[in-house]
Amino acid sequence: MTNANNDRNRAGETILVIEDSPTQAEHLRYILEKQGYHVVVAGNGPKALALLPTLHPALAISDIIMPGMDGYELCRLIKAECDERELPVILLTSLSDPHDVIKGLECGADAFISKPYQEDNLLSRIRYLLANRSQCREGTTEAGIGIDFDGRHYRITADMRQILDLLLSTYETAIHKNAELLTARDNLKMLNDRLEVANKELEAFNYTVSHDLRSPLTNISGYCQVLLEMYDTKLPDDAKGFIEDIYKSVLRMNQLISALLKFSRLIGKEIASTEVNLSAIAELIAAELRTGEPQRSVQFSVAPGLTASGDPVLLRAVLENLLGNAWKYSGKREKATIELGVSEAGGERCFFVRDNGAGFDMNQAHLLFSAFNRLHSANDFEGTGIGLATVQRIIERHGGRVWAEGEPDKGATIYFTLP
Repeated sequence: MTNANNDRNRAGETILVIEDSPTQAEHLRYILEKQGYHVVVAGNGPKALALLPTLHPALAISDIIMPGMDGYELCRLIKAECDERELPVILLTSLSDPHDVIKGLECGADAFISKPYQEDNLLSRIRYLLANRSQCREGTTEAGIGIDFDGRHYRITADMRQILDLLLSTYETAIHKNAELLTARDNLKMLNDRLEVANKELEAFNYTVSHDLRSPLTNISGYCQVLLEMYDTKLPDDAKGFIEDIYKSVLRMNQLISALLKFSRLIGKEIASTEVNLSAIAELIAAELRTGEPQRSVQFSVAPGLTASGDPVLLRAVLENLLGNAWKYSGKREKATIELGVSEAGGERCFFVRDNGAGFDMNQAHLLFSAFNRLHSANDFEGTGIGLATVQRIIERHGGRVWAEGEPDKGATIYFTLP
């Protein structure tokens, strides 16, 4: 006989649903009534116990997590009643802890169904329990068996069939969960494969666009230089000014293209984790910055022995951007100070780069790490708006986080964490 025929033969049998969530209760009612069962809902354990003497359901389905009386206690009380001892009880659970199974055995539950449940699995378990509820249970003992598990003591009074039913339902649930995990893993692999292809296509596109854009830009900048050199005395001052503006715009466009390409390469780079000496890298970067502008008076303070686990190339890019920003935005200070150090925030070690430069308004801090968002005019400080966006993505790829503090004309501090 098919399952559908079996369900029709049991049409009218009452199933008691104990669920404090009206939405979940109505969903269960819909599933069960489609199969011809009569469903009665109780919103909590005491209401369910009050219904039992007159309702005499064929089966009970109870959520475990409920206010007041949980599903385990309700099941224990049901099984303690002589008239209801044979009533099959299904517990709805997440099965996230081995204690769930032991507590289910202890209270005498007949089956577990994990939430969110699959309709076919739920109905299959109900059919099985209803078909076997009339079979005599053997081996039940009031004394029970004592079990010590994970530092706790349990007493199991369930009979052999009940124990077997519960363990089989647990195993069945585990199989379903494992199948879902395997499907999720396969889907994730497929998405990762697609993402890898997309990243390679994006990288190829970036280089193509770079080449196609730079060729005409190179021509434009070349013609600007030719015009200024060959016709310098013949050009009106305003015409020379226009050409110089065009030339500067071309240079800025080239800088932006270079920044985008560097951003793309760094973000797409695979992380090769090793122990990285941040202090040594910072000292080298500081020396390079001083060499580039030897006329400036800048006091660098680099804490010794700062190390972290990460990719040396990517972490150098982080320090280049942070120290470079500090150098740039402290450029109008007669005596600039830049510091790389380490502190603690919320019990977590965090590195920081601090300067006494232009600073920023904290109301705009949320824009600081967005690409192309600049909090200062390009006339005051040159830049592409890519640096801090690069820092954030590199730090996040390492499993860390980055944030900033600042005040206008009083400097800024960029914090970041690393594993």
